[in-house]
Amino acid sequence: MDFTLIDWLRILCGAWFVPHLIGKGLHYEKAGGTFEAAGLKPGKLFVGVAIVAETCAAVGLIFSIYPRVAALFGALVLLGAGYAVVKINGMNWRWQKMGPEYPIFWAIVCLLTALV
Repeated sequence: MDFTLIDWLRILCGAWFVPHLIGKGLHYEKAGGTFEAAGLKPGKLFVGVAIVAETCAAVGLIFSIYPRVAALFGALVLLGAGYAVVKINGMNWRWQKMGPEYPIFWAIVCLLTALV
C-alpha cells in the first residue's frame, strides 16, 4: 500500500487524539470540572460528547473512514478546546501561559486534511 504525505498527515492527526481520549477517560470527573469552568454545563455531558467526537475523528482519520467528515469532527473539537483554554486562562497566546495556539494549529491542520 502506498501512502502519500497527506495520508501520513491524516493518520497523525487521528493518532494525536488517542492521548486526549485516554486522558478524558481516566480523569472523567476532573475533565467534567474543566468543561464546567469553561462554561460548558453539565460538564460530564460535554466530556461524553467530546469523547464520542474525538473517537469518530481518530478512527475516521487513522483508518480513512469518511476522512473529511472525521477531520471536521476533529477540527470542531479542537476549536472548542481552543475556546475553553481562552475562557479559562484568558487570551494568552503562548503555550507557556496556557494559550490556545496548539489546539488552533491542530484544528487548522485537520481542516486542511478535510480539503485535500
